Parts: sequence; structure tokens; C-alpha cells
Amino acid sequence: MTERILETRGIRLCTEAFGSPTDPPILLVMGAVSSMKWWPDPLVERLVAAGRYVIRHDHRDTGRSTTWPLGARGYSVDDLADDLLAVLDGYGLARAHLVGMSLGGMLSQIVALKAPERVLSLTLISAEFLGDLGVEPPPLSPALLAHFGTVATLDWSNEAAVLDFMVEAGRLNASGRRPYDAAFARRVAAEEFRRSSSLQSMMNHATLTGGEQWYGRSHELRAPLLVIHGALDPVVPYVHGVALARAVPGARLVTLEDAGHELHEADWPTLAGAITAHTAAAR
Repeated sequence: MTERILETRGIRLCTEAFGSPTDPPILLVMGAVSSMKWWPDPLVERLVAAGRYVIRHDHRDTGRSTTWPLGARGYSVDDLADDLLAVLDGYGLARAHLVGMSLGGMLSQIVALKAPERVLSLTLISAEFLGDLGVEPPPLSPALLAHFGTVATLDWSNEAAVLDFMVEAGRLNASGRRPYDAAFARRVAAEEFRRSSSLQSMMNHATLTGGEQWYGRSHELRAPLLVIHGALDPVVPYVHGVALARAVPGARLVTLEDAGHELHEADWPTLAGAITAHTAAAR
């Protein structure tokens, strides 16, 4: 495994690939304010061991991909979705299985609606339903909002302070019934701090716009769909996962009963098994 930079449409996208290019390809698409490193390596290794060629990438404004100054974002949700197609093109892939987490799930849906011929299957983890839920979902927790409200005063050059901020953000996102693995989160956050060209630029994702033309169209998805959602998700409530599974004929919903908005170690066997089975059936 080595990082590979793709030059596309005037930007750089940092990518990594694991396994054999002759195996069925999976593109992992991470959520907002998160680089590809938040896909746990042991989960990736499980997918590779099951005979999958796994690719992941840094979104714009994360990791080693192109960044913009904080508050001067130069792209939209639609551009981030087009980046997925650019990654597939960069690896010479006509199509792939898309596995999207949170914002990555939205981007994967957009690609599946915009370019269905490029998508072998969809797996949406903690992803938003693009439409009217019919009910009012729970609001974001005041603690989470207050925590991100400290961004403006955070000293982004202070590694200890930044790691504390990122670890606490992960804890508030998780909010499941299992113990939060702060040590794991700190290791990934430390890697992020040292490899990112402008770590604070990830906060540009908080002001993302675009994608309005896809709202109300989740029911149009035709790629085989697997929905995985934590029952205790405080960021994208579980009702979104239920709505996605109901909207698409033949979709399967896997409920992670004890999980919040997270990829918890206790769920890695379930995640890998479900994704492996789904991508095998959808070849």
C-alpha cells in the first residue's frame, strides 16, 4: 500500500489502494471533515482478505488533497461527488462498488443517480436520506454544537489541543453504548495532524452547498443497496437509514443496535461481512 496522487480538473486527490487490482473494486468514501485515514485499517484488511480491491481517498480540504484557506472553499457537494468518478478514472475502473459513510453516503448516492453505469452496488453507512422523512428527526445535541463552536478559537498549530478537539468530537459523534476508543481516535488524529497540508481547512466542509437537484431522489436509486445504520446515531438519526431502505426496492437494512455515528471495532466483523456478501451478490 502506498499513497498515490491523482491530478484531476486542476486539483490533487490523495488516494490509497489495497489488495489485487484483479479483484472486485470497492471505493470507500469517508464523511465530512475526515480524510481517508478514518476508515479503520483492520476493516480495510478484512475486505481485502475477502477478495476485494479497496481504494480510499482524501476529500478536498482533508489529508494531502488540495486545500483552500478556511472560509474560502472553492467547491460544492457536486464537485466532491465528481471526485469519486475521478478516482475511478484514475485507477482505470469503469465501475466499482461504492461504500459511503455519512457525507460519503450522500456523495455515493449522487454518483449512483448521476452515473448509474459506474456503480456496481451501494453500501450506505450512517447516510442521509435525500428526501422528506415524513417525521421531524432529533436535533443535533447541544454538546456537539457547542464543541464545534470552539473551532474559531482553537490554536491549530498546537498539536495537543487539536488532538484533544478531534478526539472529543469523535466521542460526541459516537454516543453509542460501547466504550469509546479514545486511544484509537488519538492515533488517527495524530496521523492527520502530521500528514495534512492544512488541517483546519477540513472545517470548510461545515459550509458545503450544492446537491439540491438530488434532493427527493433517493427512491430513484437502482444499484443494489445495503443500508447500515447505528440505532443511536446522534448526527444522522436512524430514521434516515430506515427511510433509505424503504425507498429502494430490494434494499437491505443492517441495524447496529449499540452504535452511534461511528465505525466501532465491535462492528467491524458485521460491517466487513455485510459488505462482502453484498458486493458478491451484486457482481
